[in-house]
Amino acid sequence: MKLGIIGTGNVGCAIALAAVARGSAREIVLVNRTRRTAEAVATDIRYGVPLSPPVDIKDGDFGALAGAGVVLITSGVNEKTGGATDRNDPQGRLRLLDKNAAIYRDIVPQIVRAAPNAVLVAVTDPPDPLADIAREAAGHDRVLSTGTYLDSLRFRVHLGGHFGVDPKSVEAQVIGDHGTSQVFLWSTARIAGVPVTELVQKRGEKLDDIRAQLEKDVRYANITIIEGHDASQYGIGIVSARIAEVVLRDERAAIPIGSFQSEFGVTLSLPSVVGHDGVLEVMQPELSSQERSALEKSAQGLRTALQRVGN
Repeated sequence: MKLGIIGTGNVGCAIALAAVARGSAREIVLVNRTRRTAEAVATDIRYGVPLSPPVDIKDGDFGALAGAGVVLITSGVNEKTGGATDRNDPQGRLRLLDKNAAIYRDIVPQIVRAAPNAVLVAVTDPPDPLADIAREAAGHDRVLSTGTYLDSLRFRVHLGGHFGVDPKSVEAQVIGDHGTSQVFLWSTARIAGVPVTELVQKRGEKLDDIRAQLEKDVRYANITIIEGHDASQYGIGIVSARIAEVVLRDERAAIPIGSFQSEFGVTLSLPSVVGHDGVLEVMQPELSSQERSALEKSAQGLRTALQRVGN
């Protein structure tokens, strides 16, 4: 099981560390524009490998990706550098698309030449339209985006915090794009099988108040983190390592993840069964009319962004 990670900035390093600690792959290759940086990161992590599951982590060029089952792409301009940290900016992460699209068009063909059978995962922001850029550049459909997997986990964590329960006991999903128009599925959110809407009513609370605050906390979690720590990296690092595991082990796990949706004409997140070849089946969650309308709006924003960069 071989994993490639492109880019050893904050997110790439967080993924590498999470993948080693979790035992996500037996072999991990780090590729970076400046190879010396990748070498330093691999060396640093390697010194902790005796305390981790068995893994061989090393640096390399694109050719070293040969035989990789999945390649996670983190290269590009991040939110802070790209000026995507204004809560009042409706573009949000989409502001980064122009510069990062050019980077993806350059590196994806190099990845495909070395690892033609690998599943590619766009981690760089904004991951959904970049997955479409990568799909076009790769010439195949085994392309995913990290999508709303992290947003869904954030939703579960905040719901768990509000109701005082372990987030593992919370069933809740965010779909659409990993951005400001993401869609929270309140209608199907549950704790131990009990609808969240019912729990709110029993507690004498107002759903609209909880919804407004919680959605704000989740939607702008990345900005809050960046304001305190310059980069949002650890959550997405763990999530990306988990996605790699699901693909490499052919787990066929059902997770909210981005893939091309022909109905909408773009990559966006829906709950999907993921395995060795990427998305094997897309689930169609039950949506309220409000949620369906919000999903259409999310897709339209992505289509508009892609038109801007000529995809």
